[in-house]
Amino acid sequence: MRHRGFVHLTRGGRRLARAIRRGGQSRLVPPGIAVLVVLGTIVGVLAAVRSGAPGSQTRPVGAGQAQVSARSEFNLPKVRPSTGDSPVSPGLALGTGGALLSSFAVPTARLGPTHPPQVAPLRRTVQADLLVVAPFSLSPKLAAAVSRLPGVTLTEQVEAVRMRINGAYTAVLGVDPSVFRSFAARPTGASNALWEGVASGGIAVSYSMGKLDKLPLGGTVVAAGRTTKPLRVVAFGTMGIGGVDAVVSHAVARSLGAPAGNAIVVSVRTENFTAAAAAVGRLIPKGASVQQLVSLVTIGPSGSGMAGAGPLTASGAPTAQLNVMLRAAMSRQGMPYIWGAAGPKSFDCSGLVQWSFARAGIVMPRVAADQALAGPAVSVSKIQPGDLLFYHTDPTAPRYISHVAIYVGNGWMIQAPEPGRNVEVVPADFGAGFAGAIRVNVPQAAAVAGRVA
Repeated sequence: MRHRGFVHLTRGGRRLARAIRRGGQSRLVPPGIAVLVVLGTIVGVLAAVRSGAPGSQTRPVGAGQAQVSARSEFNLPKVRPSTGDSPVSPGLALGTGGALLSSFAVPTARLGPTHPPQVAPLRRTVQADLLVVAPFSLSPKLAAAVSRLPGVTLTEQVEAVRMRINGAYTAVLGVDPSVFRSFAARPTGASNALWEGVASGGIAVSYSMGKLDKLPLGGTVVAAGRTTKPLRVVAFGTMGIGGVDAVVSHAVARSLGAPAGNAIVVSVRTENFTAAAAAVGRLIPKGASVQQLVSLVTIGPSGSGMAGAGPLTASGAPTAQLNVMLRAAMSRQGMPYIWGAAGPKSFDCSGLVQWSFARAGIVMPRVAADQALAGPAVSVSKIQPGDLLFYHTDPTAPRYISHVAIYVGNGWMIQAPEPGRNVEVVPADFGAGFAGAIRVNVPQAAAVAGRVA
């Protein structure tokens, strides 16, 4: 996804979502509710790719180029990698293991009214590219000015906050269902029942949140901001912005204490992205910020914050060794993440990589930032099983590579994700925190390992 000459846009990923959920509360808003700040936003010139707009039919990454067949080795079906929290394959919603939804079905539950509020039909889907956000209400005149900028295709003024849903902090948007549905993934945007339920005062949550947190579809959750109130869960659906796990109506968000209209979601034509982002930045008032929900990515030299070192002509590890490494990594599924652990029964992210390669006789450095120098950068369109995927996850050091996963093939990766979770196989993540992919060169990996030992 990130090679010069292949500069595109990509949505924020699940790692960015976790950064949002961990973000501290703003002191400028009432206790119990915090303004949604897109932490982990990449600063400077970065690496990248464009996933198509929701519902587009882009080719699966790495299709037909794998050295090792994930289907034959591990019985994994092909999926389109994640570029945020969106479904990336027909009928597939993301989450551990990728739960299948038949025929793009969006699980919904009706609220009481026989005739719910009317919601305008979905006419198009667009990508959410920028988020203007402040700890105070923004002027409607600002939203109008942003909408008139060259290259801007759609805007909506929303409430963007973090609040507790059943006790867990969650990024929530207060929206006009008739407008915001265009920013959602197409199956979600097309679900009249979902948006009618939101307009009726319910809450729609992401499919992953609904399933992984076992929320009761049609049942009640407790939303706690400045005030607390029960909300009916009307649907599970992908919201279209990485890190946003729930939407409610403007009225509900404001009743919970959200600053009215404190954020603006913006969609921009790709060719106008840089200029539009700069223009938005010049318009916003002091105290507000403009956050990229997508990233422009290029492969940079060592030290630029992007993965990869050495010439593109450098040879990759032999297929036989990669087979051994991948089988070793896959055998660790379900084992716990423990910071600093390098196997064989527990791992952190780079520990899993080092241990798995060691089983194949390949020496790797210990930490992710050094592993990112173990071979040349490869564009996402050419990744193969055994390549390593790197991420920026620390908002206090946005250029530092702090997470690594192993590409397994067919759109999947294996990783040791974070404390409290286990080694898992998930759709590959090429969201805003993605720092590039490399193909391990055995002599170079050993040289880096020796240098930092």
